[in-house]
Amino acid sequence: MLGLGLAGLGYASVVERNWFRLRRFDVPVLERGQRPVRILHLSDLHLTPRRTMLINWVRSLGSLKPDLVVNTGDSIAHPEAVPSLLHALEPLLSRPGLFVYGSNDLYAPKPKNPARYLWRTSKNDRRQHVPSLPWEELGAGMAAEGWLDMNNTTARIKVADLDVAVAGIHDSHISRDRYDLVAGTAPADADLRLGVMHSPEPRNMTRFAEDGYQLLLAGHTHGGQLCIPFYGALVTNCGIDRARVKGLSRHDGAWLHVSAGLGTSPYAPARFACFPEASLLTLVPRR
Repeated sequence: MLGLGLAGLGYASVVERNWFRLRRFDVPVLERGQRPVRILHLSDLHLTPRRTMLINWVRSLGSLKPDLVVNTGDSIAHPEAVPSLLHALEPLLSRPGLFVYGSNDLYAPKPKNPARYLWRTSKNDRRQHVPSLPWEELGAGMAAEGWLDMNNTTARIKVADLDVAVAGIHDSHISRDRYDLVAGTAPADADLRLGVMHSPEPRNMTRFAEDGYQLLLAGHTHGGQLCIPFYGALVTNCGIDRARVKGLSRHDGAWLHVSAGLGTSPYAPARFACFPEASLLTLVPRR
């Protein structure tokens, strides 16, 4: 049994953690006659400077030439990771892009018992009161290339042939979300209405949907990170149900995509039955 356990741990921490995958989904959200548009959804890299395999794999995504890149946060996990992240994103930074922050863009990870997630979430579970990671440098690096900072704000952006109205919020997991700052009926004249957040909390998703946002993008869950084959995630670490811990689903009439993300905390470097992923969403006309 000990040998089997060690083999499983080795697989989860060495093999599956670095077995990156691109998932593809068609999202029928456009009007008839509109041309398909492709969104590359990245989330939860938790990057440290020496994760060369992850950096090179993200760079390879530039060959997809997406119409829009959306980064839903938790991009870094080390004070010196911003240059490595920008190097990873460099082939994508010439594309239109949006980003929001996750808690781990502000606060450095600390050693802790990962098993406690089986009975409680990590919401607001921080003794740090002052950010310890260079989140301002992180945001400035992406914004300098033209990506839009969507933390508690709205914007209009041209994506291929589409006029897209976007609303985004900061991370609800650390109580920095301010939906009231973006609240209100989404512009009816937009070709697409997009809501962006880090943690998929149902209370915020419902408000996005009620305001008319058609597609919601989130990360945070890591897809459960340690899952049981044929059963799925044990926990979500937020308010969303296990059935929607990753992938494409619906919420109050809106489409919802939750990314299982590409990384892990440096102090919990393992994935099991939950491959690290990015997603390419092809928006197509409704049937």
